[in-house]
Amino acid sequence: MSELETRQLRYFVAVAEERHFGRAAERLGMAQPPLSRAIRELERQLGVQLLERTTRQVALTAAGAALLDDARVALDAVATAQRRARRAGQPVQSLRLALKADYDAGLLPRVLDAFDAMPVELLLGGHGEQVQALHDGRADVALLPTPFDARGLDTEPLITSPCVAALAAADPLAARTSLRLADLAGRRLPDGSPAERGRMAPVPGRSFDLSQIFNLVEVSGVVWFLPEFVAARFPRPGTAFRPVTDLEPVTLTVTWPSASRSPAVAAFVRAAQAAVSGAQPVM
Repeated sequence: MSELETRQLRYFVAVAEERHFGRAAERLGMAQPPLSRAIRELERQLGVQLLERTTRQVALTAAGAALLDDARVALDAVATAQRRARRAGQPVQSLRLALKADYDAGLLPRVLDAFDAMPVELLLGGHGEQVQALHDGRADVALLPTPFDARGLDTEPLITSPCVAALAAADPLAARTSLRLADLAGRRLPDGSPAERGRMAPVPGRSFDLSQIFNLVEVSGVVWFLPEFVAARFPRPGTAFRPVTDLEPVTLTVTWPSASRSPAVAAFVRAAQAAVSGAQPVM
């Protein structure tokens, strides 16, 4: 059997995800007939039927479902290899640091002062985007608050902070010095989920900065959970921050891919640790 091409996998993934040849062709920027021929050639090459076709829809066979999972992984791996090769070939090297804005616990200036191995390029993203950036090669290292999926990653803890609830200052619960999740029964998080579940959830489908989320808290009565190290940097007269005693604390970590052998990443980790301890990093 001849080797598969990334082009074939890209075509197949588009059809499998769209469940429609016409929509897949439009997504790929090509005509439908050559796409149909390419999928038939892929099936012939593999010796299995990947798709069940009707006049109305396209469905995956068992073989197609298996190929879809592996094809996504393969295409991600190829894209990651391309990004890393392009970066390695650049005349001026830099370290790419992924983080969520305002979630550095005030450490970032000290870390950057302590790290002088090479320039640092900041990759700012929303909640949860940093882990993917590490996996796909867009970032070399990240400042990440727990919890997150650490599979394939190495981490070092920097600081640990209690988790607090942000609620409107006029909310009756703001009169208490601390809260438990049961006290928040009936309240909602910004994503609409029940607050008593204790989930640090982002606002779905939107990229809000912290001031916008605080405005939601103050005018709509929602509750939002955040680390105390974030709350301490944003005092607002209309927002009250109260510790939630049965929520797990949040640890800010420096995190990097387990497979990384980069001396610059190792130097950045040492710089981050030194920024917390106040010591001079050993380069």
